[in-house]
Amino acid sequence: MSIEQTREILSHEELSDADIVHLLGLTDPEECELLRKTAYDRTTELMGSFVYYRGLIEFSNICTASCRYCGIRRENHDVERYTMSKEEIVAAAKWAADQGYGSICLQSGERRDEKYIAFVESCLEAIHEATVSEKLPDGVGVTLSLGEQTIETYRRLAKASGNPSNLRYLARFETSNPELFKVLHGARGDHEKELQNRFRMLRDLREAGYQVGTGVMIGIPGQSLEDLCRDIRTFQQFDVDMIGMGPYLMSEGGELQEYGQMEPKALLQLALNMIAVTRLVLGPVNIAAATALQAIRDDGRELGVSYGANVVMPNLSPQQYREGYQLYDNKPCLDDEPTQCASCLENRLRPIGRSVGWNMSGSSRRWLRRNGRPDEAVPEGLRTKTLEGRRIIPIAAGKVA
Repeated sequence: MSIEQTREILSHEELSDADIVHLLGLTDPEECELLRKTAYDRTTELMGSFVYYRGLIEFSNICTASCRYCGIRRENHDVERYTMSKEEIVAAAKWAADQGYGSICLQSGERRDEKYIAFVESCLEAIHEATVSEKLPDGVGVTLSLGEQTIETYRRLAKASGNPSNLRYLARFETSNPELFKVLHGARGDHEKELQNRFRMLRDLREAGYQVGTGVMIGIPGQSLEDLCRDIRTFQQFDVDMIGMGPYLMSEGGELQEYGQMEPKALLQLALNMIAVTRLVLGPVNIAAATALQAIRDDGRELGVSYGANVVMPNLSPQQYREGYQLYDNKPCLDDEPTQCASCLENRLRPIGRSVGWNMSGSSRRWLRRNGRPDEAVPEGLRTKTLEGRRIIPIAAGKVA
């Protein structure tokens, strides 16, 4: 197709499956730029110009699962296992709240034992107590990414968070193709994955009151553009509130090295196209620019934002633990302090016309509207000179090279 035909597709009010497959497969720089600008403008129209921080705390790499692609899978005996103390976790969360982050993300390897659940519950209660302030009257918001649990556990943790209007759970299903899913999760054990269980998890999370997040890996060996189209339709089917997805990257700690991975430049463009098309199809949802994008190219996360993402996740984990939480090889920012990561990201977002939504929950507008809540108001003064001493400088969007 010519650029005129691509422009015509992008003018459609609704995209057909054929339209989606075409847009996902774009490689011509001029057509990719047209897709980027369309998705960027749609994001601004639907979501505003803010990017929201979710301060990432990777509090434990102990895992009972054997996902074949993952660097902290149970069978990887070369990784040094750790669990942060409750005091360390709460300190990281309070630091985030004090710095103006509207929310944090608690992520760990997958466990279901009572000792673990009670520990997370206790941490959530302490985080809420420590972060209630004039700026955050309900405390810092929380996203949980703890793998498959029971609906009773979801409800228990939701109650402990103390902040039901700013509570999220990320449960990626990785691919909607059952055969590819088996490749990723082919190992057998008590806690191994079934695709239908992942889908049930999304329904359970909605019932338990969470803003529901999911996502996929892009560029899995053997994955087709039609597979990615079905993934987007699955997001629609479950009416999800937020999406976290990134490129498939190999891990020496996994067992899929024989499959290889896509050439980096092509993989990056496919991942960016997926972000853009997902924005065009899903509309007012939160989409994260995955850190894995930066593993391919230094400005990968900024490119993700320019293609329609509106969430980034600066790493707040103490430095001594970061090397032990590498789900894929060459993970970036292992040596950065939290202050470096946040300020660096803010400076890199400004040239693409985005500002950080300090002290804002950044809740999914789809979720707000579904639950009869007004869109989050912009705090007075946020678009002006300062906010609690921070300069916020809206800049017109420009082309990203």
